[in-house]
Amino acid sequence: MKRLNLSIFLMMSAVIFFSSCDETETFDDKWKLDNEAQFAAIAANTAYTRINSQSGNGFIMYKEIVSGEGASPFFTDQVKVLYTGWYKNIWSKEDNYTDEKGNIIYNKVIFDTTNNNNIARTFAVNGVVDGFSTALQHMQVGDKWEVWIPWKLGYGESGNNSIQGYSTLVFEIELVAIVD
Repeated sequence: MKRLNLSIFLMMSAVIFFSSCDETETFDDKWKLDNEAQFAAIAANTAYTRINSQSGNGFIMYKEIVSGEGASPFFTDQVKVLYTGWYKNIWSKEDNYTDEKGNIIYNKVIFDTTNNNNIARTFAVNGVVDGFSTALQHMQVGDKWEVWIPWKLGYGESGNNSIQGYSTLVFEIELVAIVD
């Protein structure tokens, strides 16, 4: 009898397990696909240039806004940087838009910036996400770039406190100085 009860329990568990493994798309799946599609659109845009990451995990895209003439930092250097980092909740919508109920939706999410006080932050080139580090190593002091970072070179599939996993990140970065 115990063997029969165990068999029934295992069969019921298997039915529940396999019925929960349906093929429906989750929010994370849609978010990932939307973010990958946006990055692919930028990668296909001839206004942007591709830089492969030294890690071999992918590439970033950038567009030069201001050209500098200084030195380029190494992976182990400290730098001073002005920047704004953002992403969008819905890539196909404007930064701000009005929904069908008349509500203003703030679609562009700025998650970190030095624009509040315009004081450059100092940090190690190797102390930031792979995509940001890749950009810095190719910039010259005085450069200002718009940099697009795919999720694999950003905060990955798990994200961080304020950024959801699979997010394509966009930064406007100005390399102010290499710290001696």
